[in-house]
Amino acid sequence: MILRKIFNPIAVIRYMRWELTISAVLAVAIYFLYHNEHLEKVSLPFSIAAILGSALAIFLAFRNNNSYNRWWEARTIWGGIINNSRIFARQIIANADNAVVIGKASEQQVEAYKKELIYRQIAFAHALRLHLRRQNNWDELKHLLSETEFETFSKKANKPNYLLQNQGLRIKEGMHSEILGAFDNISLEPTLAGFNNFQGACERIKNTPLLRQYHFFTKLFLLVFMVILPFSLITDFNKMGVPELMIPLSILVSFVFGVMGKVGEVNEDPFENQITDIPMTSMCNTIERDLKEMLSETNLPAKLEPENGFIF
Repeated sequence: MILRKIFNPIAVIRYMRWELTISAVLAVAIYFLYHNEHLEKVSLPFSIAAILGSALAIFLAFRNNNSYNRWWEARTIWGGIINNSRIFARQIIANADNAVVIGKASEQQVEAYKKELIYRQIAFAHALRLHLRRQNNWDELKHLLSETEFETFSKKANKPNYLLQNQGLRIKEGMHSEILGAFDNISLEPTLAGFNNFQGACERIKNTPLLRQYHFFTKLFLLVFMVILPFSLITDFNKMGVPELMIPLSILVSFVFGVMGKVGEVNEDPFENQITDIPMTSMCNTIERDLKEMLSETNLPAKLEPENGFIF
């Protein structure tokens, strides 16, 4: 996620290099052709570029609005994962500690059980992050799962779902061994089901792109606009006696529309491990720190801080 408010102009130009190159080549070529009296009969009124620019702006506005909605929905989902992870940990700790108070289980059994489930919840968050980004750094989770579970986990296709399944099974086993109360599942199951819903919502965003029609026609209309714009500007600037001003103005207008198109393009995919993603690595770090602290652990992972105006 980008945190900086001011962007490096050189980086922006590099990011928009193809659009700027096409616009510059077209503007310069049309200027010299017109200057040499080869294009006087095919110059266009500015109203054509204005009408096309209005149509393009509508497409860009619709796409950018929907792209932002996808990005914000993804951020909201992960905010829910953070909150529900804390709720889940609190429920496990409070319910399991009660077993020691009433003499149903030893303190060692309860501590081991709490650590197992809470560590597995941390592993779920990390696994979902890697699953969505299609990364294979599964060794990151080794310290959170038992050796046997990690071996089975590594062979699963949908690894986050496998961890949630294990959580459900271990909650049932905790009830049978009386570490958890007979009715604790009533409060724990909705929390656990929430994680399934969060995962499904993330997978929907990941696997269902914004309508490709808008992507294709936005690109097409932008290219047509960039081609027509110099033809529409050259006549008016020639009447003012400064036809060369058409070149920078044409590049500037094309750049503005190109940037608007790029913003929508990058925001529609919030799980691609790019600087425009939602910061899932940072949010997993928050979950791990908070849940381990709830277990009264002091050896917490370092808090991730932004670097150069970006946080992942």
